[in-house]
Amino acid sequence: MSDPCGMLAGMNEDAFWQLIEDCRPTGPDPDAEVLAATLTERLARSPLSLVIGFAEQLSWALYRLDRKEYGHDLGGDAFLYTRAAVVAAGRTVFDSVLADPSVFTPYVTDLIWAESLLYAPDRAYERITGEGWDRDTRYSYESCSNTEGWAV
Repeated sequence: MSDPCGMLAGMNEDAFWQLIEDCRPTGPDPDAEVLAATLTERLARSPLSLVIGFAEQLSWALYRLDRKEYGHDLGGDAFLYTRAAVVAAGRTVFDSVLADPSVFTPYVTDLIWAESLLYAPDRAYERITGEGWDRDTRYSYESCSNTEGWAV
């Protein structure tokens, strides 16, 4: 599934996933701290439109994972950080989870989180502009915001 309205400015879905892949470390990265730091560095050296586009694509990916079949019994923040870990794992894992919700289960049972990924575009924005970002993306990445994904 791609951006249905063509609204994700500055970065398309392929470029988003390629950037995630390019910034992922080759070794272990618990909680995606190295990934987030590398993404922040790369984005901070990019035009602001790419930072905004990255934030839009990240929110879109997280929104797509915001579904009842993935939520299990996780609370809001835990579910968000677990969805971020799926995104941090890359496009192949992300697509596998979308195709088969059981692929998400190890992220829940092992509490694999990537909270730091959420803040990479905000940190890059602040480095570029010198100001904090009151980010407002087209899709909310907050847990349970995808009402269609939580419909019975």
